[in-house]
Amino acid sequence: MSAIRFFHMADLHLDSPFKGLFGLPEQNFKKIRTSTFEAFDKIIQKAIQEKPDFLLIVGDIYDGENRSLQAQRRFQEAMEKLFQHNIPVILSYGNHDHLNGAWTRFSLPSNVYELPAETSVVQLKIRGQQVNIYGFSYSDRHITKSMIDSYPVAQDQHAIHIGMLHGSEASDTSHAVYAPFTKDQLLEKNYHYWALGHIHKRQLLHQNPPIIYPGNIQSRHRKEQGIKGFYDVTLTQTSTDLKFVPTSAVVYNAVEVDCTSVFHANELLKKCEEALMLNRQEYGASVVELHLKNIDEQSQSLFEHATVDAWLETIREAEDGMEPMCWVQKLVLHQSSVLYEHTAATESVMNLMEQWDISEWKDILKELYQHAGGARLIEPLTEQDVKNLMHNAQELLAEEIQRV
Repeated sequence: MSAIRFFHMADLHLDSPFKGLFGLPEQNFKKIRTSTFEAFDKIIQKAIQEKPDFLLIVGDIYDGENRSLQAQRRFQEAMEKLFQHNIPVILSYGNHDHLNGAWTRFSLPSNVYELPAETSVVQLKIRGQQVNIYGFSYSDRHITKSMIDSYPVAQDQHAIHIGMLHGSEASDTSHAVYAPFTKDQLLEKNYHYWALGHIHKRQLLHQNPPIIYPGNIQSRHRKEQGIKGFYDVTLTQTSTDLKFVPTSAVVYNAVEVDCTSVFHANELLKKCEEALMLNRQEYGASVVELHLKNIDEQSQSLFEHATVDAWLETIREAEDGMEPMCWVQKLVLHQSSVLYEHTAATESVMNLMEQWDISEWKDILKELYQHAGGARLIEPLTEQDVKNLMHNAQELLAEEIQRV
């Protein structure tokens, strides 16, 4: 029984605008701005070096339906390199780069199979092994109906069957729900592997057969923390070997600093410097949220005569010019719980917020989300965002109590 090897990736989001980053030095901004291209280049270089049988790209190659010229040029050149090394690529387009978008078209080489809007099959013969790959591209920006019924049940017992699907589990409300499915629906197709896309968090939904989200290849904002990459898959009809391959050019991360019994400013700055150095050594170039934890009565005095913005600027100055870059995007103070007690007023506010559902939060935040200039720069509100808002509100209330 012949094994096949392929790379499974999704959500490249080439030429992403990188929302919510302000005030960066020019060299740092350039590093972040080109990070999706750098991550993609790592994949192409590895493919040329190791020559897998094919690549699967499961939707959202481009960040927007207009498909920028730069992103298309870089992608087309990469496909030409793979063509020269006889490496096929099977790709689908997702909700971000759907087929009805407006863009200046590039011609891709013959090694690239672009899946159409109707669910179709690409058939490959690899060292005598028949491989059938099923999938579709988004015809429009929003496909909210289930597409799984359009996938055929595997019939050929001698072939390896792979499904490509850019969509979300029907029960997953943490992300916009497109082309919803259930695991049982996927398993009913009797495929040997399901290559998923759309969700940017790496997830193994089912072990045997594998149902996998590889996540995106490069984080685009602070909510997408940790190392990103793709899966290097070796597959037979009865076995799977999965290797996650990191590609992040810039890692988004949260770094904690313990402020217990810290009294002098230089002590705190030294702790921050050491924490950021460890992060740099582990992750390389990064964008971090710096969380100052366990601020007790002694360390509280450090923030009485200097604002959080002043501390943030001082920490950034200390990091300026260090390589690889470590940009501190945000400084978060965490008061020790012993420093305050909830009053009846704060308890009532928290109880009220806990009763709001997501529609009420949307109503409260509607001016922000409807603002002509700012709405395009923020992600749609999710249930996880609501939980984060409530947590942040509790911390703000605690800070206000401290000022009274």
